[in-house]
Amino acid sequence: MAEDTDAEGSDASVDRPRRADDGKDVVVPLRLYKTVTVFSTLFAVVFVLAGFVMLDSATNRATAELSEIDPVLGILGLSSLVFGAAVYAFSTRFRTTEMGKAKDDAAEDSDNG
Repeated sequence: MAEDTDAEGSDASVDRPRRADDGKDVVVPLRLYKTVTVFSTLFAVVFVLAGFVMLDSATNRATAELSEIDPVLGILGLSSLVFGAAVYAFSTRFRTTEMGKAKDDAAEDSDNG
C-alpha cells in the first residue's frame, strides 16, 4: 500500500479531474486536456463563424434598412457569438499538473539574454 503513494500523490489522483489550489482551474490528465482543448477550440470557432454568417445574412451584408433586418436571425447570430466565446473562455480553465502559472514563475531568474 505504501508504494501507491509518492511525494506528488498517487497515480489514481492524477486520473481524476480536481480543482486547483485557487479554485478556478481544473487539473486534468494530459490526454483529457488535449481533447478538451482541441474540441472546445473547434466548437468555439464554428459557433463564432456561424454567428457572423447569421448576422451578415440578417442584415443583408450590413446594407439593410432597420425595417428590413431579420431580428430572429440577428438574435441567433449574436447568441452563437456569445456561446462560442463562452465555450472558449471556459475551456481555458483546464490545465494539467505539469502546467505552471505565470505568476508562480515570476520569482525565477530569466536566462534569455
